[in-house]
Amino acid sequence: MTTTTTGAPGPSPADADAPAARPSPSGPGRGGGWRQRAVPYLFLTVPVGLLLLLTYLPVANMFWYSVTDWDGLARSKEFVGLDNYVEIFTDPDNVRVFYVSLYYFLASFAQMAIALYFATILSFRVRLKNLWKGILFFPYLINGVAIGLIFLNFLKPGGGLDTVLLATGLDSLVRQWTGDPDIANVTLAAVSVWRYTGLNFVMFLGAIQSINSEIYEAAEIDGAGRWHEFWHIILPSIRPIVGLSFILAISGSLSVFEIPYVMTNGGNGTETFVIRTIWMAFNRNMVGLASAMAVVLLAIVLVVTWVQRRVVPEEEVDLT
Repeated sequence: MTTTTTGAPGPSPADADAPAARPSPSGPGRGGGWRQRAVPYLFLTVPVGLLLLLTYLPVANMFWYSVTDWDGLARSKEFVGLDNYVEIFTDPDNVRVFYVSLYYFLASFAQMAIALYFATILSFRVRLKNLWKGILFFPYLINGVAIGLIFLNFLKPGGGLDTVLLATGLDSLVRQWTGDPDIANVTLAAVSVWRYTGLNFVMFLGAIQSINSEIYEAAEIDGAGRWHEFWHIILPSIRPIVGLSFILAISGSLSVFEIPYVMTNGGNGTETFVIRTIWMAFNRNMVGLASAMAVVLLAIVLVVTWVQRRVVPEEEVDLT
């Protein structure tokens, strides 16, 4: 054993070569690692709890209410099985709202066609491109209630549209645009097209601009025109976005609410599925039947989504 200059014993060479003692498995190192792994789950606790409380629990309650005759106020709920679902598809007044949804569904195809047309044009070099983009997208930024009020005054008898028709000598085209049951739904569907075209336009434009420009250059060298570029390059590349727009068209045609509610309050044969559901729940106090209608709407959207994925599966587009 060696000694230091102060006379205190120092470590021997054998002690210096000995390995350092490892901390005990139950020491602070092991506990710190467990806490570190638990931190992400602690952060997820609040959002997941709110998701379960505010989304999945109400959906579960909706399924339960749909098989009862609950009026929204009584403490007791009598189980009625599938009677509410049978009434949805047998009551003529309930079935009629599905026919009304067809107007908006067909209008959505015109909406997608207009959006795709302008998105294709504005994806190339066009003068005042940004101005046209803003004009097309601006209606989507306006609140739906405001749009309903604007067109309610524009389409009323003696309003802006009638004034223009009379001034141009087209007196024969003047109609009760929202008062005639034969054309009221067409009018409201046209207003819906004007509002939502901007959303589809932005989706299509973003998808088209993501296509590699070298593909267009190669197509031009091969002599391809704009139509060939659209049909063989653009359309195959944006197929997933077109499929998404189709799903949104189905769900949107069944969930139309703001424009017909503000402009006609569901009158003159313009009652939509959502307006009918709300009327059942809050005017007739038939929360059970209204919940069943909401379940039907959810089921239709899920089925359409599944069919669309089977018919037009998402495939990686390889244009190289």
